[in-house]
Amino acid sequence: MNLAVGWQYEDGRAKAETLALELGLPCVASPDLASAEPWQQVLLFDLQGLALYATGPKRPGPVRADFVSGAVAHRRQFGGGTGQLIARACGIKSGIRPTIVDATAGLGRDAFVLATLGCQVHMLERSSVVHALLAAGLEQAISVPELAETLQRMTLERADGRIWLQKCPEQQQPDLVYLDPMFPHTDKKAQVKKEMLAFRELVGQDTDDAELLAAALEAARCRVVVKRARKAPAITGQKPSYSLEGKSSRYDIYALRALGGAQSSQ
Repeated sequence: MNLAVGWQYEDGRAKAETLALELGLPCVASPDLASAEPWQQVLLFDLQGLALYATGPKRPGPVRADFVSGAVAHRRQFGGGTGQLIARACGIKSGIRPTIVDATAGLGRDAFVLATLGCQVHMLERSSVVHALLAAGLEQAISVPELAETLQRMTLERADGRIWLQKCPEQQQPDLVYLDPMFPHTDKKAQVKKEMLAFRELVGQDTDDAELLAAALEAARCRVVVKRARKAPAITGQKPSYSLEGKSSRYDIYALRALGGAQSSQ
């Protein structure tokens, strides 16, 4: 995969040059995304922040971590609170807000939902490019006062979730580990297809999901929750205690002990 960092407008140049240096990538000014560039994707600083663009005449739209507008904002306002499937899977209810490590953070959407519900969420992302997108999205969201309380509950670290969990000291063990490893989605929505295609180009499939699950089961105090495609098989290893099924996704819950002692941090 040929990848570059670029900027559209002069005020993004310094950020682009800094990120390109950090990632060891070429840096280009105002790339022509519609043409057949020597790179297939560009991390581009545009008017909305940082986004991942594919190049070529039939390219999909940009992929970015956006907590301010679009689907994430709508879900925050109208998602259904603790009645959401993800909230039920994570055992969130009156008086119970588990501390969570999201070991496969991606664009941070599920972590953001869990934080809006009152949970402290520590996000781990091992892809340097995806981490950069997520960090940029969080930085942009800081400027929105109504998101301040939620963002205070979210922390981000660039780390391989499997290794982090294996080395996690007892005092840092979370109540719950949340996993959403890369797998073939069956959701037909264009947004999901676009992101999954872009991410697969960058990081490929997660081939160590069994090791990741085993590490999560050792590190979590109370529960491990794994998000899967509705018809996908469970991860190899310990069988889930039970599952909750939605229209396109399923949550496999590994219940280790009761969450009753994990009190709200609000």
